[in-house]
Order: sequence, then C-alpha cells, then structure tokens
Amino acid sequence: MRKDYVPYGSDVSPGTYACVDCGHEYSNQAKTSMPPCPQLRKTPHTRHGWKILTGLGDAVVDPYPEKANKPGIKKAEAFGSASKK
Repeated sequence: MRKDYVPYGSDVSPGTYACVDCGHEYSNQAKTSMPPCPQLRKTPHTRHGWKILTGLGDAVVDPYPEKANKPGIKKAEAFGSASKK
C-alpha cells in the first residue's frame, strides 16, 4: 500500500503535493522539512499535512545525507564486551 499523506516537517522526495486541508498545490525538490501550507493562517487547517500528487512522498533515504550531523540528532553508539576495558 502506497502512503499518500505526509505531515508538515517530513523529509520528502521531489514531487507535487496538495494541502489536505485547502487543496493548495506545492511543487518542490527534495526537502529536509516540508513547510506548512502558506494558506494556514487564512483558512482553518486541522490535518496539517500534504497529499502526494506526484513523486514518492516521504524520503526513504535522507535527501541530504551530507547533513547527517543535524543539530539535536545524535548517532547511536554500540556498546559491547569489546568496548569495555
């Protein structure tokens, strides 16, 4: 089953999206964070997301791998018997 909705702030692949609340269309290249709808303050928005019209939606692979050290995100460290002295 293909996902057809991405919430604001999602990493996404290039494509065309429509606001699930008002229908405003938005086309983009890969983004690290989908913006909120520009119509957000003009009309009521309760679902806060985008419907995928074209493209793949949520990026399976981070569209900006060169920015892997994003603020607030720490790499997991592996601890095992080999790391103990």
